[in-house]
Amino acid sequence: MEGFAGKVAVVTGAGSGIGQALAIELGRSGAKVAICDVDTEGLAVTEERLKAIGAEVKTDRIDVTEREAFLLYADAVKEHFGKVNQIYNNAGIAFTGDVEISQFKDIERVMDVDFWGVVNGTKAFLPHLIESGDGHVINVSSLFGIFSVPGQAAYNSAKFAVRGFTEALRQEMALAKHPVKVTCVHPGGIKTAIARNATAAEGLDQEALAETFDRKLANTTPQRAATIILEAVRKDRARVLVGADAKVLDVIVRITGSAYQKLFAGAMGRMLPR
Repeated sequence: MEGFAGKVAVVTGAGSGIGQALAIELGRSGAKVAICDVDTEGLAVTEERLKAIGAEVKTDRIDVTEREAFLLYADAVKEHFGKVNQIYNNAGIAFTGDVEISQFKDIERVMDVDFWGVVNGTKAFLPHLIESGDGHVINVSSLFGIFSVPGQAAYNSAKFAVRGFTEALRQEMALAKHPVKVTCVHPGGIKTAIARNATAAEGLDQEALAETFDRKLANTTPQRAATIILEAVRKDRARVLVGADAKVLDVIVRITGSAYQKLFAGAMGRMLPR
C-alpha cells in the first residue's frame, strides 16, 4: 500500500489478530515497524514473518498498562529508529458479565488495558509524533464503542471512552496546528482470538460464548481489517468502520436512536447463552 514507505510505525498487541496483520501489512508497504505485546510467542511469530519479507523490525514485550515502562519504550523506539511517525494503539482484552455479577476487579482490568492502554500509548508517543512533522495516532475502539449490549458493560465503557478520547484528540491536534492526524477504528466481528482469550463472570460458560462469537459474529479476517484500517489512515479519515456488520449496525443505531437498546437486547438475548 502506498504512503507508508520510510515511515516508522508502532503496533501494540502485535502478537496476533488485527495487530499482527497491521504489522505485516505495514512492513510489506515499506514501513519500519516496532511491535509489542505481552504474548511473546505470538510476537516472535510476527517478528519472523516481518523479517521474512525484509522489513526492519524492533520487538519488545510491553504491558500497555505499565505506564512508566511504556514511556521508556517510546523513547527507546525513537532512539532506535531516529523518529516515530505512527502509533497503532490496538492491544485489548474482552470480558463478559452483567454489571450485577461482575467484580470490580474485572471491570477495572478491562478499563486498564482497553482504555488506559490507549491513553498511555498516545501520551507516550505524542511528543515524538509531533517532532516527526508527519504523525498519526490510530486508536482501536470497537463497534461496541458505538452502541452497547447486555453483558458487555465493561468492554462498552472502555471502547466508548476510547472513542471520546480519540475524537477530542483529533480536534485538539487541529486547533494546536500540530502535524499529527488522528483516526478512531471501530471493528465489527473480526476472526481473532479475542473471544477465546476473554474472561467471563462466574457462572457463565466462556467457551460457549466464544464459540457463538466465532460462529455467528466473526465475519471479517484480520488481513482484511488491516487493509481497511491502513486505507483509512492513508486518507486521514477521522473514523473507520471495519466490516459490513459494523456499517449496517451503525446505520441502525443512527436511524433508531436510543430505541436500538430494546432491539439489540432482544437479539443478543436470543443469540448468546446466558
